[in-house]
Amino acid sequence: MHGRHAASAYLVNHRLPAPPLPVILAPPLTAVESPPQMSDLTAQSTPAAGRARWGWMLFDWAAQPYHTLIITFIFAPYFASAVAPNPIVGQEMWGWAASAGGLAIALTAPILGALADATGPRKPWIAGFSVCYALGSALLWFSEPGAADPVWVLAFFVLGLIGVEYATVFTNAMLPDLAPREEVGRLSGNGWALGYVGGVVSLAVMLLLLAENEQGVTLLGAPPALGLDPAAREGTRAVGPLTALWYLVFVLPLFLWVPDAPRRGARRGALGRGMAELKADLRALPGRRSLAWFLGASMIYRDALNGFYVFGGVYAAGVLGWSVVDIGVFGILAAVVGALGAWLGGMADRARGPKPVVAACLVLLIVFSALGVSASREAIFFVVPVEAGSRLPDILFYIAGAGVGGAGGALQAASRTLLVRQAEAGRMTAAFGLYALAGKATAFLAPLAVALATGVFENQQAGVAPVIGLFLLGLLMLAPVDPEGDK
Repeated sequence: MHGRHAASAYLVNHRLPAPPLPVILAPPLTAVESPPQMSDLTAQSTPAAGRARWGWMLFDWAAQPYHTLIITFIFAPYFASAVAPNPIVGQEMWGWAASAGGLAIALTAPILGALADATGPRKPWIAGFSVCYALGSALLWFSEPGAADPVWVLAFFVLGLIGVEYATVFTNAMLPDLAPREEVGRLSGNGWALGYVGGVVSLAVMLLLLAENEQGVTLLGAPPALGLDPAAREGTRAVGPLTALWYLVFVLPLFLWVPDAPRRGARRGALGRGMAELKADLRALPGRRSLAWFLGASMIYRDALNGFYVFGGVYAAGVLGWSVVDIGVFGILAAVVGALGAWLGGMADRARGPKPVVAACLVLLIVFSALGVSASREAIFFVVPVEAGSRLPDILFYIAGAGVGGAGGALQAASRTLLVRQAEAGRMTAAFGLYALAGKATAFLAPLAVALATGVFENQQAGVAPVIGLFLLGLLMLAPVDPEGDK
């Protein structure tokens, strides 16, 4: 049911009013100042450094609508309920598509990360995958109700998913160059919180102006804006073009304000150098016990979180009978709490370090995700029956969603910081490539488990419930991780 992942899902990831201005940020550049060099930023509190940090954080704001609108609260439920033959088949198809996208990312992210480290600059990679993000999102406009061939719709979704995930890999690799070590956790948490705020704002735009309910009106009680046809679900389908436009506008500060890494070598032979460095990293991994355990633990718990992100809206639509507008309102609640959670998580990260934050969040996720899956129209807590028409299942789902939203936001921000402490300087993009591999190597597992269990039991509640155990496994695997990395 993020990354940024956020969350995507019913209990978001994949973000109240904006958090207070972080202490590590400074006012924007004046007209006469020039951007600092990347290597100069970590020890600076100058206007140029502050502007670069804001540019980096705005990537989270720009990218979050894909997780909030597409993966979680608007498009995924719409696909399952209106595009696919029926909600159960729709959940199964969505699971296979998410698995395919995750597998493609898992197989190539470490290679591209190593290649980027071998050449240096990351912005060209971000630009290329931004095109995939925007194109895949925009093409979702063609997802008409009852589409004869929904596979094309899923192909557009996978293209956008690959774009946002890869752009995130290369943007995350910039993090340790933008702030001192003791402030990285706070910067990461504030960035994630800002992303959640972007998710809330974009979701509000959809609900108030575009997404129609069964009566063909938006949350304001009016037809979709711009003359869109509610009978053809054009208001809901506009989520794709809106997501693409939102990203293209708000990603610009990253390119304009954040300095890129310097070129490290010629393009010729870069792939060979990158592959050699990647092989050396992989051979050394068994000897780097803390990093290896962290990658393994994060592989499991991020897969579980993404599983809830991907299928949460689908679950609410199929099991509780919520409309797209109902799910969107729920998403605003989860994202608001997620923003607060990410911000508070960043403060806790600065005070206690990232590992205790990650562990505490996993405990909360186990509790709240179990509460969410326990809600159905027939019972709460799996076995306590409720009367027909009771609002108790809805209330329980709201509570669970808020809890998972807050814990999920803090978890992903703190995980990003914990990786920075485990990785080697100069190999940060490759490290985030391995992190992406760890996040995607079993990214098919949660969607596959949901797809198979849903198909076997023909029950959405049973289909989603097994994913919860992955949170517990991730928590157990976190124990051997050294908070400061391998010595």
